[in-house]
Amino acid sequence: MNAPLDAALQPFVLSETSAGVATLTLNRGDRFNPLSLAMVAALQAELDRLASDAAVRVVVIAGSGKGFCAGHDLKELLAHAEPPDSAWQQEMFDACSRMMLTLTRLPQPVIARVHGIATAAGCQRPICAARRQCRHLLHHPRGRSGAQCRA
Repeated sequence: MNAPLDAALQPFVLSETSAGVATLTLNRGDRFNPLSLAMVAALQAELDRLASDAAVRVVVIAGSGKGFCAGHDLKELLAHAEPPDSAWQQEMFDACSRMMLTLTRLPQPVIARVHGIATAAGCQRPICAARRQCRHLLHHPRGRSGAQCRA
């Protein structure tokens, strides 16, 4: 029997690129891929790297395990709630906002491959990807069909 892998040693985000498609997989499936500060930072670093990669034509964001993303890491948020750690809370929500904005500003289309649960901030990422994708299609020379995006 194989020993379980220590989650602390595993990367928060797995990255794979094949034929112009970059797939970023949230890698905390045992906890439904919660958005901890470390997860957000890892995802931001990958998005920043992909933004300047001309070989990448599309970005897919996926989640490992039984669900896409449960939203913010409530254990981590509670650990900084009493006594209130305002500086950490501001850092967390600034980082999350920056990551969500990056999703909408990437030069490549972004697809959220959602399965299972996607709640709270875990649901915002697919919405950001959908809004960005609709904007890309509506501004693409072949996408001027008068279609509307109401994501």
